[in-house]
Amino acid sequence: MALWLWCTLFIGYSLYCWWIIGYGGAHWVVGWKSWFFIDWLALDWTAEQIRMYVLIIWLASLVYFILGLWKPELRF
Repeated sequence: MALWLWCTLFIGYSLYCWWIIGYGGAHWVVGWKSWFFIDWLALDWTAEQIRMYVLIIWLASLVYFILGLWKPELRF
């Protein structure tokens, strides 16, 4: 995968996480919409639980992104 695509995808995902965590996206996603935007497990979660889940997944994605910058063979 090209470096520009790798960075663009991560920036887009980070903007999505930023919206969920900091700008009320979690309150908008609560309920049946969480199945489409988060995961099917999130159907019964509160906004705070959704925010925590997205934060943890985003931090894991950040580690994977940094690893992919140094070792391009990890990008897939």
